[in-house]
Amino acid sequence: MEPAPGPQEKYQLITRNLQEVLGEEKLMSILKERELKIYWGTATTGKPHVAYFVPMSKIADFLKAGCEVTILFADLHAYLDNMKAPWELLELRTRYYEQVIKAMLESIGVPLEKLRFVRGTDYQLSKEYTLDVYRLSSVVTQHDAKKAGAEVVKQVEHPLLSGLLYPGLQALDEEYLKVDAQFGGVDQRKIFTFAEKYLPSLGYAKRVHLMNPMVPGLTGSKMSSSEEDSKIDLLDRKEDVKKKLKKAFCEPGNVENNGVLSFIKHVLFPLKSEFVVLREEKWGGNKTYTAYEALEKDFAEQVVHPGDLKNSVEVALNKLLDPIREKFNCPELKKLSSAAYPTPSKAKPGEKGTKNSEPEDVIPSRLDIRVGKVISVEKHPDADSLYVEKIDVGEAEPRTVVSGLVHFVPKEQLQDRLVVLLCNLKPQKMRGVESQGMVLCASSVGEPRQVEPLDPPAGCCAGERVYVEGYEGGEPDEELKPKKKVFEKLQADFCISEDCVAQWKQRNFLTKLGTVSCKSLRGGSIS
Repeated sequence: MEPAPGPQEKYQLITRNLQEVLGEEKLMSILKERELKIYWGTATTGKPHVAYFVPMSKIADFLKAGCEVTILFADLHAYLDNMKAPWELLELRTRYYEQVIKAMLESIGVPLEKLRFVRGTDYQLSKEYTLDVYRLSSVVTQHDAKKAGAEVVKQVEHPLLSGLLYPGLQALDEEYLKVDAQFGGVDQRKIFTFAEKYLPSLGYAKRVHLMNPMVPGLTGSKMSSSEEDSKIDLLDRKEDVKKKLKKAFCEPGNVENNGVLSFIKHVLFPLKSEFVVLREEKWGGNKTYTAYEALEKDFAEQVVHPGDLKNSVEVALNKLLDPIREKFNCPELKKLSSAAYPTPSKAKPGEKGTKNSEPEDVIPSRLDIRVGKVISVEKHPDADSLYVEKIDVGEAEPRTVVSGLVHFVPKEQLQDRLVVLLCNLKPQKMRGVESQGMVLCASSVGEPRQVEPLDPPAGCCAGERVYVEGYEGGEPDEELKPKKKVFEKLQADFCISEDCVAQWKQRNFLTKLGTVSCKSLRGGSIS
């Protein structure tokens, strides 16, 4: 039997691979006296994906260090964050999270009996907690509340009051869960410093805060539930894992924003203390690494090929996912999964279905709408009313798009601007030039007709997904079939609100930075 780790060893286990610790002295002081009480919370919104193995791996470290660990399923937070989880789906999604998080922990060998699982609504609706929310709201400024949630709460043009409450509730959770420390991603830092500032004003202790780095997704940006290509779902089939890893950003020698390397560093190495690069004998055969730094060095020097790295991660990842897939292969959990996250073939709660599934299929997540940047604009050689544009949508090459905007938008106003592009229409020739997308525009209802291209929020990047509020999940069709008229059916309910926001059935068009809008055509249509 191994001897129990001492305070210094516990400290090393608790803090390894973290980006930042707030309250290091307090952490060491507690470890010298007793075991640390810590919690990790997750809002029950989009489907958990493989990046969730990063906090799971740290939870395994906490348990090895003797910590008392609480996992909070923050159901109320999920609703308060701009209703990322609709109220009617909240209970189903919380149950799904409970099942899938437990399955993940079991797959990496974490004993569940050593963990405490709590739902936010178990205590956040109590008289005492509610009173503390009011007490906190009497001392917190609007500026501080908005600033605290800036990296976590969905940012929209007209923020709801619920988003301002979110940081305060997360701060109070530390007191009501009776913990010494809170663990989360570095994107939570502003909420953590908010808690350190305001909890003492209610007479509660300042806690320790432990922060993981944000792990890049497969596209090189943050791994996100709402960006399908950036993440691997925990229930993805093996062939889907292979396909997504094959497309993953993993440039030879480039260790920056490399999601494949990051996954090895933050998940696979901590779990196994080694990583095996699988390769054919003619390329040197398999090589076992016992230190991540050595693997990163070999990759940077191009001793390890991206293809071999991806194949090796694929094998290791499928070993983690196999027990989760097996658990969710039972009828009860299959039913829970489809109810919590309705697929395009299911009607949403509150919507009437029919015997024919086609009307239920027509939902906005089937559209591949992205932010595009106009690289060049030229008049069509054979049509006076058409432009031929080159538009960057985050792919290897810009797309050629033909738009009938000559009489409405001067050429110089299109050049270098951000637009909203529908990318999965079937390409078609327009007067001899093949158009590979449609620039979405607001149109006035009356005469004379006015047209304005839709504007993504400032700061968006080319290729960023545009989605309709409440339909963040779901994979777009690879190509919309003209005979099915999916776009046309959805377009019938597209409109511009009185605030100039693009909407479908009164639900806003969004990117992760906020709402899509137009300049002035209130009450207009979108085409």
